Amino acid sequence: MTGKFIVFEGTEGCGKTTQLERSRQWLLQSRWLPTLQQKGLIKDLVLTREPGGTQLGIGIRQLLLSPTKEPIHDRSELLLYAADRAQHVEQFLRPHLEENDLILCDRYTDSTIAYQGYGRGLDLTLIDQLNQIATQDLQSDLTIWLDLDVETGLARMQQRGKRDASGTGKPDRIEQADLDFHQRVRQGFAHLAQTEPQRFIQVDARGSELQVAERIESVLNHSLTQWFNLASYDVDS
Repeated sequence: MTGKFIVFEGTEGCGKTTQLERSRQWLLQSRWLPTLQQKGLIKDLVLTREPGGTQLGIGIRQLLLSPTKEPIHDRSELLLYAADRAQHVEQFLRPHLEENDLILCDRYTDSTIAYQGYGRGLDLTLIDQLNQIATQDLQSDLTIWLDLDVETGLARMQQRGKRDASGTGKPDRIEQADLDFHQRVRQGFAHLAQTEPQRFIQVDARGSELQVAERIESVLNHSLTQWFNLASYDVDS
């Protein structure tokens, strides 16, 4: 496989979905994508997410995130994420990477480690085994962790719900978890940043959307330059 796989991660309200879209626009407008295409290095740019990156995954996402009368057991939650990921890898990720595409993905395996491992307290060895089964060892080339203190992120989520004119802006099942859970999730991401600094990059998510976007663009510039052995003038020219 010759494509590249970039994942955006973070706790609730960190802005990763917004920043993923801004990064897509930047890749187009900065001429990174046209240049890579002209040189035959990348075929296309595609966006996806977990859970919900396939038709099967959309149904699993509904089960996982919608508040339910019957609580979902932590192990059941873990297995549902693994099932979504296995389908996503085989149906979407591997085919696009084999087509030489550049993938931007909203969450992947690191979320399972942070949320189900650190947040829920499930066995990290078990999670690692399930991730290997679901992915067949397909790992991101780069994971961008948008780091934001939990209180600020949850306040953003609450404000976003108030602005939702459709009235559907209620917190999902994961967002409804208590503050301690979200604090543990952030600790999980922090541990990943310490143990895998070449792949897992911490980006300060404080400040305006533009400020955060510029920090992400700097990370992308560095990674794309290294991967494809290009300098900035190759893109700008």
